[in-house]
Amino acid sequence: MEVVQRCDFRSGDHIDQYHIEKALGEGAFGKVFKVTDKQGQIYALKLLKLWEVHPSIRQQLAVRFDMEFETGRIDSNYLVRSVAHGTVNGNPYIIMEFCPKGDLQQLVDHTRPDLIKISKEILYGLKDLHKCGKVHRDLKPENVLIREDGSAVLTDFGISGDRNKRMTERNIMGKPVQIFGTYAYMPPEQVNPKKDATVLPTTDIFSFGVMMYQLITGDLPFGQLNNENDLAQYIKNGREGQWNRNTLSSSSNGVSLRNVIEGCLIPDFRKRTQSVDLVLEQMPASIHSSYIQKSGSDAPQLNLRNGTLLRIMQGEEYGKIYKLNEMLQNKSGIITIGRKDIDSNNLLPVKEEESCYISRKHCTLEFDYAAKQWYIRDGQWDKYSTGGWKNSMNGTFVNSTEVSSGGMEFHPGDIISIGDVKLRVEGY
Repeated sequence: MEVVQRCDFRSGDHIDQYHIEKALGEGAFGKVFKVTDKQGQIYALKLLKLWEVHPSIRQQLAVRFDMEFETGRIDSNYLVRSVAHGTVNGNPYIIMEFCPKGDLQQLVDHTRPDLIKISKEILYGLKDLHKCGKVHRDLKPENVLIREDGSAVLTDFGISGDRNKRMTERNIMGKPVQIFGTYAYMPPEQVNPKKDATVLPTTDIFSFGVMMYQLITGDLPFGQLNNENDLAQYIKNGREGQWNRNTLSSSSNGVSLRNVIEGCLIPDFRKRTQSVDLVLEQMPASIHSSYIQKSGSDAPQLNLRNGTLLRIMQGEEYGKIYKLNEMLQNKSGIITIGRKDIDSNNLLPVKEEESCYISRKHCTLEFDYAAKQWYIRDGQWDKYSTGGWKNSMNGTFVNSTEVSSGGMEFHPGDIISIGDVKLRVEGY
């Protein structure tokens, strides 16, 4: 990587061709500025503060930052758009659309917005993320921005979130960081998991429930979270599903959204509302909000003209494709998937930033020639170490549904999650 130097930019300075108007905000990883280009067009510039990050994780953070830029290129009305990117003094930056009305928390603090309309726009943003194999990981009011026309859009996808939280707690300058805000919206399976939980769409659905409860009542659902002493009780309440349901009855929005929030805050992700579409089905009707679907280059090919492929949508090998029908070497119709290393012998080896999240023998794809249908099974046959079927260490998922060793069909448009890698099923 390029040598990283400290950047103390102020109003009036330039970053490449962008003139800094003012600082908009600063977090643990980045600083955001309002900038203008040479034509006077206004943008937001987000600078990744690599100079404050321990050298051992700079490359990993830079990869995630680049993934955030790519996510902002998804053709969606409900996501903050990425415009350009570059580096300054070894620190990456992203140029994004500027949302002049601030974030959702600021909006709620100063006005009485149409929460039904805004909550649906948030869900539409999650819908567009999830169908592209992305999980936001850090959904909260500060990461929902308001455009000039009052519509809500999601931002800040990629750098924050559970996997990065664990990494940064260990490594940023050797010191822990304040992460209570992250814990406030995290589902139980992501807080001190018994094993490294796969991040699924249900992660964002839980966070959405927490956020809506907070916007309606002014409080977090599982209690106060002001200091370290509150943290253990907050986590315990979240794990046990203990929250004050009666508080929602004090407002009309609370009454109309109670069933939605109830389904989102179920502690067990297997029983939680499983998809954004199912959440939307329970939402009250609104004449001010309807989903606008775009069919850009990021839309999956659903027609099986020649066969089925898997495209890596999130992971170190982002964009790589595997044409499954062309990979079949014999009539067994079997393709094994697992961690990419010298000790594995998978037909489809997958590389990951932190390879411990994918098992060497993670899952198996099987093609039924008669039915012309693909199936996926968790684990692989292992005649050497177990003499039988060996399951993965932390599960295989299609969309939000955990796959057993017995197998499950998958179809174009589905998202397969193994560890921290997402693969989208497409036709070709």
